[in-house]
Amino acid sequence: MNTLHMALIVGVVLTNLASLGSSRLRACITIIGVQGVLVSMLPLLGGAHVTWTVVLFALVNGAVKGGLIPWLLRRALQVSGTRSELDPFVSYTMALLLGVAALGAASWLSTRLPFAGRHLAQYVAPMAFHTMLIGLLLVIVRRTALSQILGYLTLENGIFAFGALFAVKEPWLVQLGVLLDLLAGVFVMGIALFHISRTFDHIDTVKLSALKDQ
Repeated sequence: MNTLHMALIVGVVLTNLASLGSSRLRACITIIGVQGVLVSMLPLLGGAHVTWTVVLFALVNGAVKGGLIPWLLRRALQVSGTRSELDPFVSYTMALLLGVAALGAASWLSTRLPFAGRHLAQYVAPMAFHTMLIGLLLVIVRRTALSQILGYLTLENGIFAFGALFAVKEPWLVQLGVLLDLLAGVFVMGIALFHISRTFDHIDTVKLSALKDQ
């Protein structure tokens, strides 16, 4: 494994921890965009398996994950009027500790799989599992709907990282389908955030859940 491989893997792990430790939603959107670009480069690490189709696939995914989706989320942030996560369910320090623990759990889980000793799998698989766990953690511990959307995007980045490494034959068909579903979901959630903000003046999911009891 060369320096570029290690830099990509470490970069994704650092973006996972940074998203847990940041309260500013605009900064979190930027972090997710950077992470999207990094995971989009993973198919290019296949060496002899890299074709022009794979290169085009990586470029398109990088543009959507690192450009289009963050732009849509910034628009949703602008119309919602929310600037930061004020009161998450878990403190940022505790969230970071859980993120470090998730890295250990991801490393252990990767050793239980049959491909653990194959080439880059022993390094990329823990990163992919860690990204999935961080995405789930963000959905659980964050309070605002936009933060939970970022958690969903992080989870998808982890799934993409895993699929890009092991779906060697024709990965772009499956991954492009997932990406299109994700893009449609972001459109819908952006529209929902806009209408929620106009009606209730906030996007706190706890307050929204309380409407069921009224």
